[in-house]
Amino acid sequence: MRLAQYPVVSVLALLAASASPALAESVPGEAADSSIVVTALRSPVEQDRVSATVTVLDEAALRQQQPIALTDLLVRTPGISLTRNGGFGTATSLRIRGADSSQTVMVIDGVRISDPSATGGGYSFSNLLIDDIERVEILRGPQSILWGSDAIGGVVNVLTRRAEKPLEGGMAVEAGTHATVNAQAGIGGTGSLLDWRVAGSAFTTNGISARSNGSEPDGYRRTSTSGTATLKLAPNLSLDLRGYWADARNDFDGTSGDSRSYGLTTEWTGYAGLNLTLLDGRFTQRLAVLQSATDRENYDPSRSIRPLNFDAHGRVRRFEYQASLSVGSAVQAIFGAEREEQRMTSASPANSTAPYTLTPQAAATNSIYGELRVTPLAGLTLNGGVRHDDQSRFGGTTVFTAGAVYTPNAGRTVLRGSYDQGYKAPSLYQMFSLYGSAALQPEKAKGWSVGAEQSLGKVLHASATWFERDTDNLIDFAFCPTTGALPAACFIPGTTTSRFGYYANVRKAHAKGLELAARAQVGVVFAAGNYSWIAAEDRSPGSVDLGRQLARVPRHLANIEGGIDLPSGLRASLAARHAGASFDRAGNSTVLSGYWLIDLRAQWRVAEGLTLNGRIENLSDKHYETAGGYGALGRTVYLGLRSRF
Repeated sequence: MRLAQYPVVSVLALLAASASPALAESVPGEAADSSIVVTALRSPVEQDRVSATVTVLDEAALRQQQPIALTDLLVRTPGISLTRNGGFGTATSLRIRGADSSQTVMVIDGVRISDPSATGGGYSFSNLLIDDIERVEILRGPQSILWGSDAIGGVVNVLTRRAEKPLEGGMAVEAGTHATVNAQAGIGGTGSLLDWRVAGSAFTTNGISARSNGSEPDGYRRTSTSGTATLKLAPNLSLDLRGYWADARNDFDGTSGDSRSYGLTTEWTGYAGLNLTLLDGRFTQRLAVLQSATDRENYDPSRSIRPLNFDAHGRVRRFEYQASLSVGSAVQAIFGAEREEQRMTSASPANSTAPYTLTPQAAATNSIYGELRVTPLAGLTLNGGVRHDDQSRFGGTTVFTAGAVYTPNAGRTVLRGSYDQGYKAPSLYQMFSLYGSAALQPEKAKGWSVGAEQSLGKVLHASATWFERDTDNLIDFAFCPTTGALPAACFIPGTTTSRFGYYANVRKAHAKGLELAARAQVGVVFAAGNYSWIAAEDRSPGSVDLGRQLARVPRHLANIEGGIDLPSGLRASLAARHAGASFDRAGNSTVLSGYWLIDLRAQWRVAEGLTLNGRIENLSDKHYETAGGYGALGRTVYLGLRSRF
């Protein structure tokens, strides 16, 4: 069965409109000019010198969109789709250009965050709200050259607020449907010896039923804190300290409907880095130690003997040395070495009386990398790099990158092209759980993209990007035969106990697509829009899904927004988001219907430093599913205020 194709005429009409002041990109804060730098490349680089596709969302864009969860913001940008098993706090998967959620690297304030105890070993986006976030960067395409394993789909780089005054602070609070309350506050300051900021947030909601056929609401609550401090030890020497902590509880349903089950999740990260600057700022060095940890426990109160029915702990510790050397504005080199140590323990007994033991498993990776960026001619920048990782379980992996970007007119026209490689190491769960295989090899990806951007002053900005990516050695669950002799892989390693399946490198995939975006503003009227066509297909030899779109990857994605932004401080807009039809799971023909969601947003600056905001999401109360059998939020209304001093 093939997915129904949407009328091409309507899509072309939407895109044609983007050439006029009636439509533009969905992220008003994004721009491609030399005043914007990209830190997702691990060293600041002007956006018009970046050959890869990147979206930069500044604080203005974040506040105008008024999202609660980070994923609510990301899906309004090109090439990104979302799957959520219910309301806030439930299992959430983010796919960049059709890549699996575990193939995306998540970074907060320079700290890469992942959960080695998760099935795919990646980051769970379910517990990351906007909090004190000031800037978000989305780097698309394989990016393992700088970030190592998992960077196949791309990198999401989040930066929290930094103080700019001797003493400053802010707060925000909003309330809405389903008894939802979201509150945030932060305070910080700058000085000759110390820059600092601390922030906290609290979120609670009664929620909706996670299952579509359920009637009992599944609530969610979360608290978090973050802090940064820079101690200026000398004019060229500083010490950075950063931390992040979040604690959450979410109710969830079983596959049959309502249940009393709930999960507890605690996440924390810590960072300490020593920075040394030499040669009048041209040579910078950083020596850092980082650690992130995730603890997850699931409880089922209906189990009288032992309500705890799942327990997992994941920890990542990293040691990093990184240096950047600039020779004028024409040459920039970045190089470094890292060691990453992953550790997990997990247990999920078959019943409430089965043995319950936590068995630790670990793996370590040593890495070296380097990238050179040169500007031989005015407006032309070339880059190339290499990375080698040596993993204690499967050995070495080497990846390359190369690209070019050209602007003949100081950023008004930008042409980009890049070739990138990425890989994903098998997770500890995939190697060492009851269904694991220590013989797994890393998933590997090769991709390229070309793009163009054009600006007409501040009136219009439009962009187009074509990308392709091949991924081999994809890890999937292989089922054992039900008749005949069982192969060796169908026994738990080191035992004579059989199992019904195991993880293996059995799949291939090919993705290609077109991302179009534009934004425009004439006077007080603005408009924005983007459209993505993504053909992400299974290319596994002998697969029943051969040639079919990957599960839960819509082929069509679109965003449109238009409104007014008055000098008096009033901004109002009507926005629409579309996700096309997709297959619910691999191996079956169940299709999740496409949908349009319409939002109404407004904010009013009533005084200096005080803004009222409100929105209605899913204005038409559309019923839709991003995962088969799981509900999604209907119409919701939120009102709130923000204050800064």
